[in-house]
Amino acid sequence: MTTVTVIGAGNFGSAVAGVAAKGGTGIQVLARDPEKARAVAGPLGGTAGTIGDEVTGDVVVLAVPYGAVTDVLNAYSGAFDGKIVVDVTNPVDFSTFDDLVVPADSSAARALQDAVPRAKVVKAFNTNFGGTLATGGVGSGEVGTGEVGTVPTTVLVAGDDAAAKQTLVDLVTAAGLRGVDAGSLKRARELEAVGLLQMTLAGAEKISWSGGLALVS
Repeated sequence: MTTVTVIGAGNFGSAVAGVAAKGGTGIQVLARDPEKARAVAGPLGGTAGTIGDEVTGDVVVLAVPYGAVTDVLNAYSGAFDGKIVVDVTNPVDFSTFDDLVVPADSSAARALQDAVPRAKVVKAFNTNFGGTLATGGVGSGEVGTGEVGTVPTTVLVAGDDAAAKQTLVDLVTAAGLRGVDAGSLKRARELEAVGLLQMTLAGAEKISWSGGLALVS
């Protein structure tokens, strides 16, 4: 059985941990504050700890802000070798809220893969708001109500390892969401641009934080 370690116990880390638990995986949550980690992991039947503790999951989700990724990598030198490492970040320039801080021909996910070359980096969840992961639908009303909107939440997955991408697709599908292979890791640049667009729309109150872009086939 696939097991998942979520690094980060904020709203988004909590939402991703919930998805993993719904999919039937074993859960480990690590955070700077172990009490917050326990608050997330406990109701899901998972284990908790502090960043720097041993990572037990086959899949490691970096549910931290883009600027905190380097600190996580420094705490786990070599520990991600052979694991699927999921980058959920959107490298937004928060000084302008109008651009990404990575080079135009690259992405946060590409930089992560370069930093952990023996891991299988996958870009996923960055085009979803936490509320839509928790409810399973886009535009489903108030966050946390458990309602499912008319359009199921779709998780777009990009990466260069086909088996790693399929693992993520299978995980979110088992949780009742929709997983779609979005192509190679090169597509992470476009996914991060979509993430920025959604954030600016929500910030301008053009869409709600329980909404977002939907994929209809």
